[in-house]
Amino acid sequence: MQKIDMNIIFIINPQAGNGAALSAWHRFSKTIDFEYEQYVTEYPGHALQLVEAFKARGRDILVIGFGGDGTMREIAAAAAGSKHVIVASIAAGSGNDFARAYGCFYSAEEIQQYVQHAQTQDTDIGEVLGHNCQLFASSSGIGFDAAVAQAVNRSRIKQWLNKIRLGKLSYFLFVVSTLMTFRTFQLTVESNGEIVNFDRVWLATVSNQPFFGGGMKISPQSKADDGVLELTVVHHLSRLKLLAVFGTVFSGSHTRFQEVVQLSSASFTLSTGHAVPRHVDGDDAGLTKADKLLTYRVAEEKWRQAKLQ
Repeated sequence: MQKIDMNIIFIINPQAGNGAALSAWHRFSKTIDFEYEQYVTEYPGHALQLVEAFKARGRDILVIGFGGDGTMREIAAAAAGSKHVIVASIAAGSGNDFARAYGCFYSAEEIQQYVQHAQTQDTDIGEVLGHNCQLFASSSGIGFDAAVAQAVNRSRIKQWLNKIRLGKLSYFLFVVSTLMTFRTFQLTVESNGEIVNFDRVWLATVSNQPFFGGGMKISPQSKADDGVLELTVVHHLSRLKLLAVFGTVFSGSHTRFQEVVQLSSASFTLSTGHAVPRHVDGDDAGLTKADKLLTYRVAEEKWRQAKLQ
């Protein structure tokens, strides 16, 4: 087994990919021919706690998340502000938007090659201030997308479709079912000294990178290292037309619709007319409170991303 002059730590979420991640890790670990540490998460927030402890080591550490977007959010959030923790991933979740946006390792050999000439870049992380402080690596949304994410994550259908490699289909199925029952809302946006009101809003998503929902290119122009976030508001659409818009999100061409508004800023303050579902990197973040202000902004501290070719 080869010794590498950098701590390499794998954090494995056994629940990722609806339970498929642990068996995938066992297969992957048999291909590793260098020294490493491994930790298996036991509860939500465990990955964050682990990385917080690693930061005290005072030397460069490559932390590789073996899980999905929720796992990577925790790792990136804990790594923010650290000069020593470098974050990378191996896609083992069902959505994998983090890996899609920031790159990921596909083999143990790639990891070994990376460590020999490790390059990093400082990367933004978003934060939501309101009920409490929450960080997000990819996106945080209010409305229809959050309602769909909640339904997908609670569904047994998703687990079955993942087993036959059709997990993305579950998102589309719940887009259709949620479409029938979702109640649009009023949204007030304050940014760059201006206040804009939107009626009949379906969703408002704040993005740090282009993707959400398992590969949907919701915010094509987003870059995670430019110091700003993008807000996408979809409003004044019939249910049928919303379905048509969702059909174009994978290519990013939904932005041509006049009912899709995109704004860019380092900070947005949002409020809704009634309680609406929220998500943070695809995970349930509860409900907004009517007329309660939520501020989305770029956090002061950045995290070190493994820069992959």
